[in-house]
Amino acid sequence: MQNKLTGPDGWKQRWPEWKDVYSKCLQMAIRRIKQSETVLESLQDRGYDVGRLKWKPPREFRSIVYNQSGFDVNHNTDRAGHAIVNFSKIGDFHLNYHRPLPDDGEITQVILKKEKTDDWSVSIVVDYDPEYPDKPPVEKIDPADTVGIDLGITTFIHDSDGRSFESLDEQRARDRIERRHRNLSRKTYDSNNWKTARRKLAQAYDRLQNRREDYREKLAHEYTTRYDAVFLEDLDVKAMTEDGGNSRNIASMSWRETIQAFKRHGEKNGCHVIEVPPEGTTKRCSQCGCETDKPLWVREHSCPACGFEADRDYNAALEIKRLGLEQLGVEAQTMTVGQGMAESTPAETALPGETEEPSDDVSPKRVVEPGSPCLKEPPTAASRQG
Repeated sequence: MQNKLTGPDGWKQRWPEWKDVYSKCLQMAIRRIKQSETVLESLQDRGYDVGRLKWKPPREFRSIVYNQSGFDVNHNTDRAGHAIVNFSKIGDFHLNYHRPLPDDGEITQVILKKEKTDDWSVSIVVDYDPEYPDKPPVEKIDPADTVGIDLGITTFIHDSDGRSFESLDEQRARDRIERRHRNLSRKTYDSNNWKTARRKLAQAYDRLQNRREDYREKLAHEYTTRYDAVFLEDLDVKAMTEDGGNSRNIASMSWRETIQAFKRHGEKNGCHVIEVPPEGTTKRCSQCGCETDKPLWVREHSCPACGFEADRDYNAALEIKRLGLEQLGVEAQTMTVGQGMAESTPAETALPGETEEPSDDVSPKRVVEPGSPCLKEPPTAASRQG
């Protein structure tokens, strides 16, 4: 690759402007194209109908990668949270970082990126051994310190302890995006006004994405610090979105990203995060194992065999916890219907519309843990629509 760049008949001789770019950046750009071709070839070998690589305009190439050399990071400045990164053939970038670099880490790669919002970001890749707390031994885990989680649409999370977290209210954000889409469509392509409208549209999307990420990261941190083990369904989100119907709502929930956030926080907080098979968790009774078909509009679980009645999502969370304990190897405590069940209290859930500013992110700590909604009589606190 180096010979193709700098040889007598190399690409730098063919295109002299390439000499203004650091050689490592050119190598990483060529490697990116080669990797894309490799992916296409592997898809073709597996029988997928794929085409060729498509040309992208220069504005879509938004990042350059400095690998191994060509950069210098100075984070020992007089300002807290401030660093200066020098890029070869570009210059200095002043940046504010969200966490300090580890003292024993080795910087292996730096990525400079211009976002669609015209903001600049620097990603520093560090090779180091993080000191995460050890996960509790399986034989010492108390089933009471574990939780099963059912992911939904109207109710984003419903757990086996009776707590529920509502989904973010995104209607205002969606309306803002639609308005800016219409505004962009009225502009002359590639004009200054078009570029301004395009940047504002990107900012609206970025704002919505940040709210979603903030919400799921807080929830993942909350659960992995409170429990020794968290159990979730191993959902095939891609297949679910291809079925139609609720595909847009399913995509907006970012279930796969939520599961990845739980796994990431589980490693940092010393918590077991286990994925269980999702088949039958909604149909199966968590108390006796009897399966009954439930249309989506039926929100209550009523077992014809044992008489157990509970919210549909709560029953699924209990079943997910049972499967998770079985997969983890923890012996679950047996409990009959109505045994040791406290009376349920309504869950106080903080929604974006209830905060002082409608755009505020929702903190999981605004939710007060209710009692268990599993009663001898059908519960009312944990039910939901949608």
